[in-house]
Amino acid sequence: MSPTDKQLPIRQLKEIVLDLLCREDFDAAIEEILALPPRRTVNPLFSFLYHGTPQIRWRAVTAFGAVTAALAAKEMESARVVFRRLMWNLNEESGGIGWGSAEAMGEIMARHEGMRQEYLPILLSFLDPEGNFLDHEGLQQGTIWAAGRVAQVDPAPVMEAAPLIRSFLQAKNASLRATAAWACGAMKDCGAQDALRKLADDPATIQLWTDQSLSDTTVGETARRALEKIAGSC
Repeated sequence: MSPTDKQLPIRQLKEIVLDLLCREDFDAAIEEILALPPRRTVNPLFSFLYHGTPQIRWRAVTAFGAVTAALAAKEMESARVVFRRLMWNLNEESGGIGWGSAEAMGEIMARHEGMRQEYLPILLSFLDPEGNFLDHEGLQQGTIWAAGRVAQVDPAPVMEAAPLIRSFLQAKNASLRATAAWACGAMKDCGAQDALRKLADDPATIQLWTDQSLSDTTVGETARRALEKIAGSC
């Protein structure tokens, strides 16, 4: 049976997707994932946003963004349905914690301009105490990462939320500080320089997903790299 066959059993499809997420050559794996039926592939990817292995979770985020962006290019309404499902996962009424949902939203918007224009204000509202603020630190971190991911391809609209993102540079949670620092670098946020300099020697260790790779680093190293990206932009 061909991997692109629409009648591929969901359990088999899930096994195929997991195998691809584990492949050493992830770029090639993404291309194979994109060859699968997109609307059906989304469901296994949803489940892998909750996977116990961090690298698998993050690769699922990347694949989710690629698949949904490809779907949006052909069936925009179907992509909207997927996106709204991610939004629902972040809603308290969903009854769960939407691990990976904000990150997947960011990856989709980084890859598809139409989705970005339509949904970025909603994503940024999750960081706004006067908007749809998310109380859970893990979800805050995911939303900041998503904003930074969008800023890598289109920083201007994300800059509207720069003060909100900067505020997390002083968070007690090291992962929040580091992710905010990374996002400020992605935005080339000149207004964050003083706060980033204060973090330059922060020894707290964290994991950060950048350039499709999960790395162990420190808050200080992340802040210094952000300052290097901002240098010359102000």
